[in-house]
Amino acid sequence: MAGAALAGAIALTGLASAPVASAAEALPDFADCPALPAGVDPGSWRCEVHSAAPRLTMGNVTVTLAPITMTHAEGPMPDGSQGQVWGAMHTAATPVPGGLTGTAAAGQPPLPGLAIHPEYGGRSDFYTGRFSLRFRLVGPLLPRACVIGSAEPVDFALKRPSPSEWVSTNPPVIKFSAYDDTFAAPAAEHCGPLTRALDRRLGLPAPSGNLMSYDATYTFRTYDRLPTR
Repeated sequence: MAGAALAGAIALTGLASAPVASAAEALPDFADCPALPAGVDPGSWRCEVHSAAPRLTMGNVTVTLAPITMTHAEGPMPDGSQGQVWGAMHTAATPVPGGLTGTAAAGQPPLPGLAIHPEYGGRSDFYTGRFSLRFRLVGPLLPRACVIGSAEPVDFALKRPSPSEWVSTNPPVIKFSAYDDTFAAPAAEHCGPLTRALDRRLGLPAPSGNLMSYDATYTFRTYDRLPTR
């Protein structure tokens, strides 16, 4: 069993209406807005800051991830096509219930711990709701390179179950929900001698039965209204 193997290793070592009052105090800043492509109109390009509270089921694990903030720019290219530029992503590691072995004494935290830390996977399309993530696995017995989706990131195609809703018009704040229940989760990679036992513990690879869902908000400014840097 995965728990026994790990224990042994441990022993060895749309947009709806109803805008409301300003929500400026709850908004992130625009420090991560990326540089624009050459030749575009700054007044037609928006820097969007998106904050989400994700819930993830992947393999045998279900967690509410730490909040994620993503920044990107979008607008018309000189040829009239839609353009996008990635900015940045920020989040923190989330403890996995049961820790590295999947077991814990009653009322006691698992030892040693295991956490999952999402990282940008290098692909995004906010017009269609597609983006990719890698999931770094963090624990005292795991190397830094231990990642789910190391060679090929996990690709998400988000769907909207309901229209978006304007929370505020000044500043603009829009909230929405999205989910993907079709993505495949690959095995963990580069996790050292615990790689196979860790995959059994997490139920990976998992070609189906996974779910990413979250409630999110975003705000935006056009580039002609951003502070000069």
